[in-house]
Amino acid sequence: MNIENIKSQMRKGVLEYCILLILKNKEAYASDIIRILQEIDLIVVEGTLYPMLTRLKNDNLLSYQWVESTQGPPRKYYTITEEGNKFLLELERAWGELNQTLETLKNS
Repeated sequence: MNIENIKSQMRKGVLEYCILLILKNKEAYASDIIRILQEIDLIVVEGTLYPMLTRLKNDNLLSYQWVESTQGPPRKYYTITEEGNKFLLELERAWGELNQTLETLKNS
């Protein structure tokens, strides 16, 4: 069994949760999101991030606005919607339950 494949699947499983957490308190440009994820050692590439941002936007969990840039073309800044905040609360509860289950298993 390849541990790197398992780790990759685990990261993909929490990526949407991480994106919503990043956008919880401030808007961000896609490259900012990638940088923040890299800073916490959750490596993600644009080819993974952009489809996920589109899916979250289509699910009404994110919105975006175009902002003119002084260094090139306009940039798309993402923000979490009210529905996204509600969904984030559900994810936080689910994560807490999963974490508690894992702790119970580890300590049994």
